[in-house]
Amino acid sequence: MKPARTKTPRKPPVKKGSQTCLKDPVGVYCRVRPLGLPEQECCIEVINNTTVQLHTPEGYRLNRNGDYKETQYSFKQVFGTHTTQKELFDVVASPLVDDLIHGKNGLLFTYGVTGSGKTHTMTGSPGEGGLLPRCLDMIFNSIGSFQAKRYVFKSNDRNSMDIQCEVDALLERQKREATPNPKTPSSKRQVDPEFADMINVQEFCKAEEVDEDSVYGVFVSYIEIYNNYIYDLLEEVPFDPIKPKWNSCSTPMRNTDFVPPQSKLLREDKNHNMYVAGCTEVEVKSTEEAFEVFWRGQKKRRIANTHLNRESSRSHSVFNIKLVQAPLDADGDNVLQEKEQITISQLSLVDLAGSERTNRTKAEGNRLREAGNINQSLMTLRTCMEVLRENQTYGTNKMVPYRDSKLTHLFKNYFDGEGKVRLIVCVNPKAEDYEESLQVMRFAEVTQEVEVARPTDKAICGLTPGRRYRNQARGGPVGDEPVVSEVVLQSFPPLPSCEILDVHDEQTLPRLIEALEKRHRLRQMMTDEFNKQCITFKALLQEFDNTVLNKENYIQGKLNEKDKVISGQKLELERLEKKNKTLEYKVEILEKTTTIYEEDKRNLQQELETQNQKLQRQFSDKRRLEARLQGMVTETTMKWEKECERRVAAKQLEMQNKLWVKDEKLKQLKAIVTEPKTEKPERPSRERDREKVTQRSVSPSPVPNAPPIRLRHRRSRSAGDRWVDHKPASNLQTETVMQPHVPNAITVSVANEKALAKCEKYMLTHQELASDGEIETKLIKGDVYKTRGGGQSVQFTEIETLKQESPTGRKRRSSTIAPTQPDGTESEWTDVETRCSVAVEMRAGSQLGPGYQHHAQPKRKKP
Repeated sequence: MKPARTKTPRKPPVKKGSQTCLKDPVGVYCRVRPLGLPEQECCIEVINNTTVQLHTPEGYRLNRNGDYKETQYSFKQVFGTHTTQKELFDVVASPLVDDLIHGKNGLLFTYGVTGSGKTHTMTGSPGEGGLLPRCLDMIFNSIGSFQAKRYVFKSNDRNSMDIQCEVDALLERQKREATPNPKTPSSKRQVDPEFADMINVQEFCKAEEVDEDSVYGVFVSYIEIYNNYIYDLLEEVPFDPIKPKWNSCSTPMRNTDFVPPQSKLLREDKNHNMYVAGCTEVEVKSTEEAFEVFWRGQKKRRIANTHLNRESSRSHSVFNIKLVQAPLDADGDNVLQEKEQITISQLSLVDLAGSERTNRTKAEGNRLREAGNINQSLMTLRTCMEVLRENQTYGTNKMVPYRDSKLTHLFKNYFDGEGKVRLIVCVNPKAEDYEESLQVMRFAEVTQEVEVARPTDKAICGLTPGRRYRNQARGGPVGDEPVVSEVVLQSFPPLPSCEILDVHDEQTLPRLIEALEKRHRLRQMMTDEFNKQCITFKALLQEFDNTVLNKENYIQGKLNEKDKVISGQKLELERLEKKNKTLEYKVEILEKTTTIYEEDKRNLQQELETQNQKLQRQFSDKRRLEARLQGMVTETTMKWEKECERRVAAKQLEMQNKLWVKDEKLKQLKAIVTEPKTEKPERPSRERDREKVTQRSVSPSPVPNAPPIRLRHRRSRSAGDRWVDHKPASNLQTETVMQPHVPNAITVSVANEKALAKCEKYMLTHQELASDGEIETKLIKGDVYKTRGGGQSVQFTEIETLKQESPTGRKRRSSTIAPTQPDGTESEWTDVETRCSVAVEMRAGSQLGPGYQHHAQPKRKKP
């Protein structure tokens, strides 16, 4: 089962006797163009002003083996080869323009084979303007002095118009003049000189009975239907240098730099009329401006060079002229600001693309696809005409396939009775177009049998006659309406002359009596008729009263039912209102609770952030304290390590001295004990003294108590850097030879950022009192680093100490360290010379000193 197709919404049935029930057939006209060459064979002959005759050409009979046939076709009017554009316009287009000015729509087609003169008929040529410029000229000749100011009417996207007040229109005019828009043509611009002659129409044509109590505005739009897509030829598309340009090889364009616009969609307005959504509508004020807009779009229309036509139209073009009419106010100065009073009429001038056969045009590629779409849309138009004729002839209700093509879908309202439809069939009488011309004639024959409903007159109602009222006030003609009594008296037969000229006149009185009797009979008849009508009217009135009474009773019953329903609904409404109030109260409580919770949440979040910041600061302080304690521990550890090393070294030196003393004593004792006791002759005293001196001189010299020598001497390695020499103002002059002096340094009393930014090293001079009462100068040195915030920081690396000491004080301190005896008393065995001399004296048996006597006594008794 096939799915049901959506039908076009039908219009409401029209009552009998109304004006819209009248129908007029589609006006089909024929225009025969001249032959290109006089020697060409002709297959069309004009019989009279309504009939043409087609006969089979000789070449067709030879190729198809056909017989000679002659067929006649009738049209509303036939225009021969010598017909001028003016004659064609007066017959076909002028009535459509007149209807346009009086608020009615119109549609004009040009239909035919490729090269039959459709575009020439519609546009014209230099020196011989076509239907389009002549229509524009007639419109502006008729309403030129009654046009509204620019931008008083403003189009919207719903196929209607809005009215702006004079102030808004003035502001928009000033705005548009400040920023010129290429869409809005200027009257100062000149049309292309090549086609300037097309709009120079010499014949002055004007519509009659133009409403002087209204103002008018003209809006034009130009579209084309190409490959069943709708394009706006007046749309300004910005040029994109990235996208490739169109050229004539890929797409048939007159302008190779033209960027193709986006396709448009068809929409249906509130009155069920079809329109192109988003189509550009330009307000024009003269024929020149309108034709300039048309020609700007004409340059974008798709044409191509085919085998049959050098500039063949590859699309259907539609030039819409929309006339907006609105009444004036009571003063006749301003437009009545009521949108409902606007009357919009439209005239569509359609230049159809020519039907063609591909075997004749030798079309390939894009040309073949374009020809297929053109023929398909024309076939759909023909199908619609056939279905309309069948519905009207046989009373059927078949669905008209308007939606199968954008062309027929756009103009379906005209065939449903929204305006007059005119079709100009253009034919080329040459023999090569015989088959195509035959199909065109058959289509024309079908089309002129289709009837279109006659549109109704649109009354324009203003407050009072504006301009006409003022003209009458200035002394213009005033039309007197006939009185009702005079109309009644005129229906009676006239009275003959009552003058009696002669005594023997026997005709005047009888004629007068006869006339009065006729009047009496007529009056009696009228009285009887009036009485009958009164009785009938009373009966109708009684019937109407009964009907009204019945309706009142019925309505009262319905009202009672509605009252019950309303009372029930009121109770339900009260219940819902109470429930709503309860819910609103609950919602309010919940909102307050939510507000309290949110406030507590914010406070807790702030407290949490505060605690986090506090913990962060404590953690940072803890890390800094740990780093500081770690530094202090490291420094104290190093200090105590150095002190332990110093004490261990001193203790080792002391123990070495003690061991050395003990070794010497043992050696001396051993020598004394092991030496044999031999008797030697006594020597003279001089010789003995010389021997003592010799023994003393060869005795080993005492070893001084020297401190251990450090193996490595550490020096500063930053002599080549630039320093900040920070010397406080409270420094004292040490008056020593060695003074801290750093070359190429910046000396400051207070450290500052400017000085630190210029240097790499930092030195602080610090003085304090040493343990021996001398001034100790310390040079605290460090490196300067740049921080992320753009400042400077100093990291201390080492400390140099300058201290003044006395050499005598050092000897005095070193001599205080002496070996002690086992009983705790100090020993004088501190140097080798003393010990050796005592040992020699003890060996010689001489007397010891008083200090050593008690040491030698026991040694003598030991052996």
